[in-house]
Amino acid sequence: MRRKDREMGRAFALSVLDKAQWMTMAMVDGAGMPYCVPVSLVRDGEELILHSAMEGEKASCLRVRPWVCVTAVGDTHVVPEEYTTEYESAVVRGPVREVTDPEEKRAALWTLTKRYCPEHLEQFDRMAAGSLKRTAIFRITIAELTGKRKKYGKDGKELKYGAEE
Repeated sequence: MRRKDREMGRAFALSVLDKAQWMTMAMVDGAGMPYCVPVSLVRDGEELILHSAMEGEKASCLRVRPWVCVTAVGDTHVVPEEYTTEYESAVVRGPVREVTDPEEKRAALWTLTKRYCPEHLEQFDRMAAGSLKRTAIFRITIAELTGKRKKYGKDGKELKYGAEE
């Protein structure tokens, strides 16, 4: 990371992953061409869970070259008087594996549902029964993780942080 003064520790980066409503995932297809797409992921320990259609460009890329880079952005705030933006972000790099075991797929869908639809958990069994066969589940291992933050204090000066935070 070039700006070491903005680098944050692992706990901070994990917190950004946990609160981000969506992330951007970059992949490479079979022809070596880049492909990037916004996704809704949830962290499960040292992995990120992704759901997808069984077929399509995203699923194809993940199967052909199972390694990705995911970027999450947490809180942001434009600071017009400084011509900049406060932000917090996390970047994950890691290998991907497709989940094929029906029980593991169901458990992953439950984890996604708890994160994004907690008020509809009572409908989970019915929804999962109808979508399990047509839904692909992928797990991304967090092999590399970095966190970064830029923030200003009340005096308008950029706050300095260390990687130990």
